[in-house]
Amino acid sequence: MQTGTKRFHTALLALLTACAGLPATAQQANGQRPTNIILVVADDLGYGNLTCYNPGSKIPTPHIDSLARQGTRFTRFYAGNTVCAPSRCALMTGYHMGHAYIRGNAREHLRPQDTTLAQRLQARGYVTGMFGKWGLGQENDAGAPQLKGFDEFYGYLNQRHAHYYFTDHLFELKNRQLEQVRTDSQYSHGLIMDQALDFVRRHRQEPFFLYLPVTIPHAELLLPREDLQPFLDKDGNSKFSPEKPFVQKGDGYHSQAQPRAAFAAMISRLDRDMGRLMQALRELGLDSNTYVFFTSDNGPHKEGGADPVYFNSNGPLRGIKRDLYEGGIRVPMIAWAPGKVPAGRSSGEVWAFWDVLPTLCELTGAPSPGNIDGISFLPAIRGKAQAQQHDHLFWQFNEGRLKQALLQGDWKLLRFKQKDKPEVLELYNIRRDMGEQHNLAAQYPERVQALKALMRASVSPSASPKFDWSELN
Repeated sequence: MQTGTKRFHTALLALLTACAGLPATAQQANGQRPTNIILVVADDLGYGNLTCYNPGSKIPTPHIDSLARQGTRFTRFYAGNTVCAPSRCALMTGYHMGHAYIRGNAREHLRPQDTTLAQRLQARGYVTGMFGKWGLGQENDAGAPQLKGFDEFYGYLNQRHAHYYFTDHLFELKNRQLEQVRTDSQYSHGLIMDQALDFVRRHRQEPFFLYLPVTIPHAELLLPREDLQPFLDKDGNSKFSPEKPFVQKGDGYHSQAQPRAAFAAMISRLDRDMGRLMQALRELGLDSNTYVFFTSDNGPHKEGGADPVYFNSNGPLRGIKRDLYEGGIRVPMIAWAPGKVPAGRSSGEVWAFWDVLPTLCELTGAPSPGNIDGISFLPAIRGKAQAQQHDHLFWQFNEGRLKQALLQGDWKLLRFKQKDKPEVLELYNIRRDMGEQHNLAAQYPERVQALKALMRASVSPSASPKFDWSELN
């Protein structure tokens, strides 16, 4: 997947660093190149699915645990939303759900005026590659990956296609054109990881941004037999018996006789592949000049036979995917960069997907837009005092009914509204009650009203009729 962009990017980087007076100027003058960035986003990985967040997890994750020991583990980091597409929109554009263009999983794409993190790093001189699930545009619209800052892409364009791992085709960016490529029904996650590792090897001599939105452990719960084998006994029975087989319904996920074993195997495969990635960085001598970020797009799912209760996938948190309780939106975030990010540290700094864009812009010297919701958390990542903090964080989601959440300090307000029905308000103190078991709305009516006013002020009218929920606001 050669892009033919190396000379262009080298020239552009020289022009930017010569003219813009950005931090990379000093690096180039000292014979150093700007740092590489790797951003890994798992699909529906729960807060409790990693042993570094949930020591009692039934599924060992030694490679990701090692990443956490060597870096900083953030315990109050939040996804952009509780489902795929809007969460990724927040990540790429720096806007929360009151201002983002894509606010739900309805089929929609980024517009020409929506600029992404990848576009900003590409303009900064980075070679940009994405391998996995995009979810923000199709091949023939304004949200196509090559129009949103990516030099290379291999994977799925939309989330529905990404549900199926043994697909007969994926998409690849060749000469700035998207093409369908045959997969011969090989396991797509394996193909995606191979392409990502190849990208790192080919671009080891130049600054790169690798966006790796892998598609596991989301349903369907299928993977090669050799990956499943460690979670079966000598007779081929699941080590997590009794299993409740999942039976395919209509056009849904494929049947799985051993869904618990399959889910555990997918978490293990993700962990093992993170180990492969980190080993590649060490072998290529890139571990001293690369930042790695590992997170998830939202909370754990119960689709395709998945059993988040059995695996305690949300850990001490309430709720799962499609909830705005903590379990649906609080996700792992590990930052790793030896000598730059403190090792073995746990941080309770409160930040979210929309902060990633300004954080990585500051890290790379790329200009960050001034009108977004995100702020840079680079000081916190480097173990320094974080002077700038959010006054509050906001989420909004609608599948069946409107769900809104606002977090200010330790207080979190949830609002539920259906047409022609009274609204429901719930108030929690997250520091004292991270499991959101004690609704304090009746005890603190003035605080409820103050947070509700902030909630209303956090929402602007949607530019897309697909996400116009004004009658419920």
